[in-house]
Amino acid sequence: MSNEERSDSLAEQAAAWVPPWQRPAPAPPEDSAPTTEPGPTTEPGPSTDPGPSTDPASPADPAAPSTAASVAVVEEAADLGAEVPLQGPFPSKIELVEGRGEEGGGDGGRTGEGVPDLGRKRSGARVRPVPEPAPELDDTELRGALEAILLVVDEPVSELVLAQVLEQPAERIGPMLDEIAASFTAAGHGFELRRAAGGWRLYTRPEYATYVERFILDGQSVRLTQAALETLAVVAYKQPVTRSRISAIRGVNCDGVIRTLVSRGLVEECGTESDSGAYLYRTSTLFLEKLGLNSLDDLPPLAPFLPDDVEELADAAR
Repeated sequence: MSNEERSDSLAEQAAAWVPPWQRPAPAPPEDSAPTTEPGPTTEPGPSTDPGPSTDPASPADPAAPSTAASVAVVEEAADLGAEVPLQGPFPSKIELVEGRGEEGGGDGGRTGEGVPDLGRKRSGARVRPVPEPAPELDDTELRGALEAILLVVDEPVSELVLAQVLEQPAERIGPMLDEIAASFTAAGHGFELRRAAGGWRLYTRPEYATYVERFILDGQSVRLTQAALETLAVVAYKQPVTRSRISAIRGVNCDGVIRTLVSRGLVEECGTESDSGAYLYRTSTLFLEKLGLNSLDDLPPLAPFLPDDVEELADAAR
């Protein structure tokens, strides 16, 4: 075929081409009849030159789709069940879904006429069932559960932790613990339940301490020295306090004793002094636990242990 004949054939195809959005929607295929798609036909005839084409979608434009590609797009849309719009450029199904995927109404999960909501399926969102609340324990079960937990703890446990473990309201835990403590005392048990270091723990009663020590220690005990006890008392009543202040109160160097108390976990650092930059020390939670105290406010008052001539001694020291 010569170049002139090829140009005439292209011109005929351009003149007979109809844009997809101007074509009627294909008729749905019948059950017994095979699916046929009408398409534009070109009758053979002598080549005529209709002149320069003014069609914006002419094959002369490299960006314009060919006739075969347009028919394939229409057939693919018909197979997917999408309706071909009659006006405007032909949008893809993905564009239709993305344009309305977030606005899907109550039409059974579809966004538009005949276009499935592919956006929702693509999002992968799953509906998670809401966990059912834990059943509320009656007083007998709650009391038994608390006693079992308190029997195995190795440090005071707070009411909030107990409420989280048992999955019960926190306002039920405190009154029940008070009731358990009162029942232990009324029954005359050798142990008691009391607050210590911000929590609750079982302790042996003081009147049976001699027997407990004899069973545990068996004649061997590691006690704090007199210097360590005096230093610990100064820290307890003067905290936060520096080493120099402790040494000034006791009248001797206390660096070694402070290191001993820190290594045993009874005293801990709590910052530095703003003026001198010296370390400050305070008693630890273990100190409260060992003494069976809930807070430092439970420390006995210091005044009864002071000598009668404390003011005279203070004046002499100045």
